[in-house]
Amino acid sequence: MNSILMTGMTIVIIALIFYTLALIKERKEHVLSRKLLVLFNIGLLFDITATVFMIAGSTNSPFTLHGFIGYSALTAMIIEVILLWRYYKSEGLNSVISSKIHKYTFYAYCWWVVAFITGGLIAALN
Repeated sequence: MNSILMTGMTIVIIALIFYTLALIKERKEHVLSRKLLVLFNIGLLFDITATVFMIAGSTNSPFTLHGFIGYSALTAMIIEVILLWRYYKSEGLNSVISSKIHKYTFYAYCWWVVAFITGGLIAALN
């Protein structure tokens, strides 16, 4: 496995850590805090960076089943961050997160984890 792909795999693990910390905080507190915004934004930054590295390091076409799952999961997390920023602008910090955003956060995270696991399985099988 080449070093670009290995770097991408390491970075996506960091994204997983930040997304997981953000989800735990959101599930536990139900409040939009500065820390929650920071955790999701850092997770997204690492996620985008990892995606770029994995595309650059892969010898496969970027248009595979795993590519579709990964791109849709990344899109879900981009939407998540946009929703949180919109909510911040309308409701402010320390406001209770709406039930719709609360549910979306959980489902977007679960889908992202599915993409993470399928990527790990593909790497393990190759």
